[in-house]
Amino acid sequence: MPTTLLLVRHGENDWVKSNKLAGRTPGVHLNDQGRAQARRLSARLLDWPIAAVYSSPLERCMETAQILAAPHQLDVEQSDGLLEADIGEWTGKKIDDLKNTELWRVVQTTPSFATFPGGESMRVMQSRIVEAIHQIVTLHPDQIVLVCSHSDMIKAALANYIGAHLDQFQRIHVSPASLSIIYFTAHGPIVERLNDTGELKPPPPLKRSPKTSQLTTAKTMTPKPSEATPQTSKL
Repeated sequence: MPTTLLLVRHGENDWVKSNKLAGRTPGVHLNDQGRAQARRLSARLLDWPIAAVYSSPLERCMETAQILAAPHQLDVEQSDGLLEADIGEWTGKKIDDLKNTELWRVVQTTPSFATFPGGESMRVMQSRIVEAIHQIVTLHPDQIVLVCSHSDMIKAALANYIGAHLDQFQRIHVSPASLSIIYFTAHGPIVERLNDTGELKPPPPLKRSPKTSQLTTAKTMTPKPSEATPQTSKL
């Protein structure tokens, strides 16, 4: 039996509404929605024989992990390797004030070159969580272990285990209280599930013009070049 890692992002918190980067700011707690998200995930994992639970020391992660650990009568072990990225001087800054900076562009497009002022580089961030996971997996051969961390940390870890370069990690989305599952086998890691929230919401309906909403014959379905309008949907 391989070691199974249940990789969970913390639930929602009110800091997100402030449009600021929390980073390692202390005192950021789950809100009512975040606690409800954690309870729903806990119910889904009720029959899983989880052997240990590890968490980032930050409150929003610890509160999520404690909700998940309680039905299994487990204590939560803290690991600094699971801490949020050290974003240094960006901590508490408004996202709108950072979006036009060169460093923001680097973080979004080539994060392997990014180092936060007064903080850590994104390469160090990825190495830190991968090393923390390696240590946890080594301590729990052939067991199921739950790890609670933060969005960018989990994205960086998943990028590593699917064999993607760090510069592609922004292509991965990790929702609050989502579950990703990694099997650590004798032949290497296998990512079995990614960003599972137990929901499958349909995309919003496409907006159609009066012309495209009408039934047409095959001949009239091909628009003239001047009438061709690309359609996009926001997923």
